[in-house]
Amino acid sequence: MATAGALPDPNAKTWAKKLFARSVLKQLKWKALEKAAGDPAHKRCLDLGSDNGVVSLLFREKGGEWRSADMDAGAVESIRALVGDPVELLHDSVLPYPDASFDLVVVVDMFEHVHDDARLASEIARVLVPGGKLVVNVPHHVPESPLRRLRLRLGLTDEKHGHVRPGYDRDSLRALLQNQFQDFSFTTTVGPFSEIVDIVLSLALEKASGGSAPTSKGAVLTHGEAGKLKKKVAVYAAIYPFLKAFSALDRLAPASKGSLLVATASRRRNAPA
Repeated sequence: MATAGALPDPNAKTWAKKLFARSVLKQLKWKALEKAAGDPAHKRCLDLGSDNGVVSLLFREKGGEWRSADMDAGAVESIRALVGDPVELLHDSVLPYPDASFDLVVVVDMFEHVHDDARLASEIARVLVPGGKLVVNVPHHVPESPLRRLRLRLGLTDEKHGHVRPGYDRDSLRALLQNQFQDFSFTTTVGPFSEIVDIVLSLALEKASGGSAPTSKGAVLTHGEAGKLKKKVAVYAAIYPFLKAFSALDRLAPASKGSLLVATASRRRNAPA
């Protein structure tokens, strides 16, 4: 599983880290994933998804031997620009790796994008060693959420995000994974004020992109796309301190249900194929 092929683009890496440093949502997601995954050093690891690749980059910096994959060709190129190879393009929820290849699999914003999520769960179990660790984040589906209703009213539909389902709650995610996994742990993050920031930024990105057709992963801001939006990115950088301060108001709503659900589980030693 040695790496080979394309090398990272230093300019893309620098840009991705700058964007990460100014993204409340990416920071919240990363903190939750980092805590859930634990120390990856000396482990064989796979990350699936990863948005524009910054999560892949940050995990590699923590150690371990990593591979990455995504189901969208543009996302694959974006991830590859940050981490180099090996980054694979997925087809039909099939993972191109031998059985028991990994000790840790991290799934970032992917289950809600695939039609056959049960097959993807089985494939993840197949490539994990018995007892191996799974970390997954998905949208936390809370149908009664006023902010979800606001998203839909503003036209931020699941289809525009490339979602084939609105997300999962603890019960539905456990039901999806329980045949192959056990020892579940769940947590949520991204409170209501941070979610409002996400709604505003999603609308702004949609407007900046001119309403172009979303990919299978929705709207993903890559290094190349950012180059076309320099003025708008500069405006965003200027207002970031205000967005961060607004997001900090989540502390006033500690009992709210976060919009991001993060789960950990271990592969059953007798998991069905």
